[in-house]
This record gives sequence, C-alpha cells and structure tokens, in this order.
Amino acid sequence: MAHTDDFVLGVDLDGVCADYEGAFRTAYAARNDRDPAELPPQTVLDAFSEWGLTRRGFADEHRRAVLDDRIFRTMEPIEGVSEALWELSDRGVWIRIITHRLIFNGAHEVAAADTAAWLDEHDIPYRDLCFIGDKPHVGAELYVDDAPGNIVGLRAAGRAAVVFDQPYNRHLAGPRAHSWSEVLALVTDVLDGRDRQLPLPLTDA
Repeated sequence: MAHTDDFVLGVDLDGVCADYEGAFRTAYAARNDRDPAELPPQTVLDAFSEWGLTRRGFADEHRRAVLDDRIFRTMEPIEGVSEALWELSDRGVWIRIITHRLIFNGAHEVAAADTAAWLDEHDIPYRDLCFIGDKPHVGAELYVDDAPGNIVGLRAAGRAAVVFDQPYNRHLAGPRAHSWSEVLALVTDVLDGRDRQLPLPLTDA
C-alpha cells in the first residue's frame, strides 16, 4: 500500500477526539451541586446558556474545570478515535492535532501539559500539536472539526472540512461523520480516490 506522507489531516480535539461536554458537565455539576443528568445537551455552541450560564460565568467555570479539575487530562475519548487514527497513520497520513485551548492567561502550562498527557494516555498518534484558533492558516489537505465557526471559516478559505456530528452543528452541510469509523471511511475514500479530491462544498448554503 502506497504511503501518503504528503497528506495532512487536521484534527480538532474537543467534541471530536475528546468528550469535552461530558467532562465539563461532570465538573460543573459537582461544583454547583447539580445533577449532571438534569443538564441538557448543548444544542448551540455558545457559553452553555442552556445551563443558565452567561459568557462570563462559563469562562469562570471553564477555567476552574481546566485548572482545578484538570479535565484536559481526565476527559473520556470519543469511541474509536485511537484505532481510526492509527489506521490512517499506518498508511502514512500526517496527523496534525489543531486545538484552541490556550485561551486564558495563567493556564497555558496546565492546558498544554494535560493535552499532551491525554494524547499519550489514550494512544492518539500525531506528528504535530498546534494550539491555534485561526485554523485555516494551519495547512492540511482535510480537516475534521465540530465547531460551526471553524467549519464555515475553513470552507470560506477553500479548505475541505468534514463535520464531526454534534447537536450544535446539524445545520451545516456535509460531508458529515457521526463516528470515527465514518471519518476513517471518508478519509480512506480520499486516499483511494482517483484524484484524491473530496467533492466537498467550500461554503455552506
């Protein structure tokens, strides 16, 4: 099987590889004496307004979850992520983790260290780890992301992007993956395709 070292796959972390919402729900509920089961799923990617949080309130809770509860080290992986990425890595795909986790001054060391530890603990293969919000400027042939703003921005910049399915991104056009087995199938189709091009929309209608 031919190697594909020139093919870079840009992979988001939260909501794609790691269950951020589940980890944040557990930490927030414990700190605020609430039942995690009573907190509704996030259907809009904002400051968890469905839980009664303001943007300032979310920022404070997120910071505590990262620094005190260390959720970047303890959150659960999305099912199948390690196996799928290893299969792609074994084909020579260059896996570039791209995440926007360094958002609070004073928390960068913990966020970066816990991210790297989590990737190792859950056997996630990667060759680059990029902490950046402006994802179109990080080169990749194909991106996998869940955040609507990132998907729209990537496609507007002419980047091919697969939507990793979450309740808050259902309004976006595909291609869409509901699981890592579907991501694997999509990327494999690209690698095995005639021109190695995805028939992807660059912008959303």
